[in-house]
Amino acid sequence: MEEIIPGRFLDPELILQEAAVAAGSLVADFGCGSGYFSIVAARRVGNSGKVYALDVLPSALDVVVSRAKMLELTNIETVRVNLEREKGSKLDEASVDWVFIKDMLFQNKKKAVILAEAHRILKPTGKAVVVEWQEQTGTVGPAAEIRIKEKELQKMVEKAGFTIENKIDAGDFHYGVIVRKQA
Repeated sequence: MEEIIPGRFLDPELILQEAAVAAGSLVADFGCGSGYFSIVAARRVGNSGKVYALDVLPSALDVVVSRAKMLELTNIETVRVNLEREKGSKLDEASVDWVFIKDMLFQNKKKAVILAEAHRILKPTGKAVVVEWQEQTGTVGPAAEIRIKEKELQKMVEKAGFTIENKIDAGDFHYGVIVRKQA
């Protein structure tokens, strides 16, 4: 059978594994959408961990709740948020081990506010994973002019107080980095 869109797409399990997200971790999924990452993260962190699925759209959060219920996952908490506002996640300062920001910065005007919020809620030893669309265009993804170039993302995360620790394999259409708070 021929693939409709050839190539490897985002694989949440692979990304969580590459980031070494451990059982018991507290995870914030910024712009969770229908829970593509949240569901896989909830399985990975287990009942001793927790995933905060954050999105601006109530309909997206409803899907996450339904999927979690169907899969009997009790460690996901959905929160309606506006991440383009200061303290927009509604989470406490230094309260999570991981923040996942996937395919969402390019859609937002206040990228610096979103990155600052990730920095604020991460524990001192916490890390964030940022995944964005690669520069090349093709049959999938947003228009080239709104994609964030890797060097541009590097400047953004550094300005927000992060250091890039590692690049991750985010498939054929995306790139990803693991960042930590600067010492």
